[in-house]
Amino acid sequence: MSQTKEILKKIKKLDIKTKQLVDGIITGNYNSVFKGQGIEFSEIRDYRAGDDIRTIDWKVTARFNHPYIKEFIEERDLQVYFVIDISGSGSFGTNVSKKEKSLEIIASLMFAALRNNDETGVFLITNNIEKFVPARKGRRHILQLLDIITTFTPNSAKTNLKKSLEQVLKIIKRKSIVFVISDFIDNSEYLKPLKLLRKRHDVIALRIIDPREREIPDVGMIELEDEETGEQILVDTSDEEFRNSYSRLITENDTKFLTNMLKIKINTIPLLTDQDYSTSLKKFFKRRDK
Repeated sequence: MSQTKEILKKIKKLDIKTKQLVDGIITGNYNSVFKGQGIEFSEIRDYRAGDDIRTIDWKVTARFNHPYIKEFIEERDLQVYFVIDISGSGSFGTNVSKKEKSLEIIASLMFAALRNNDETGVFLITNNIEKFVPARKGRRHILQLLDIITTFTPNSAKTNLKKSLEQVLKIIKRKSIVFVISDFIDNSEYLKPLKLLRKRHDVIALRIIDPREREIPDVGMIELEDEETGEQILVDTSDEEFRNSYSRLITENDTKFLTNMLKIKINTIPLLTDQDYSTSLKKFFKRRDK
């Protein structure tokens, strides 16, 4: 089978696999969670008991000596952008890589946006923006985006969220929904541009986590390699003090990350590579709908 056919087959599988979740998201009030850009006038109709008196059209009411109200509908016309970290650390995974898990989640959200006739665009980032596709509507466009995400080979394996997000800020002019998908293993000072992004847009952070990053098993001497820098280090995993120190460090980093996200008022969805992500997404939509 050619590479193109393999990719098309993979995308078709994503479409089928995500359909049930997409239906769940839609019935879970996607519309009410992600608001449109405003309201537009729909029609004049008779006043009915329970209607908001502030919507009464007094000119029409006076003319016909009967109360009429102005009815408005929400303008959907949303733009949804996916800022996707494609740096080297995404290739890590116990059974499923963080990149593969991310792709499933992104596909689910893209098809949900498609069902709502929203425009969808993509930023593929490492230590800068490597690929930008402006938001557009339509199923063909979604399939093209998934094709790009699946096949794109980055020039860099490193991460610099700060620099990438600063670039994103300059490009997205209209208020949009922005999903930032990353493991957030990055020492760059990305909080400031992320905070600025949230002031202009509705930002949601999807943090992709692999269970093997949470703890190190007791398997003796092993060589660890940084996927982004290629740096290698030999560690003795049978050393209980080392394993405990590592666990504490991970817990401290998790707490710091969540605290920082709360400070800048960004919703965060933790997504583990070894777990069904639909539960986390549904919880998010339910929580945001309150």
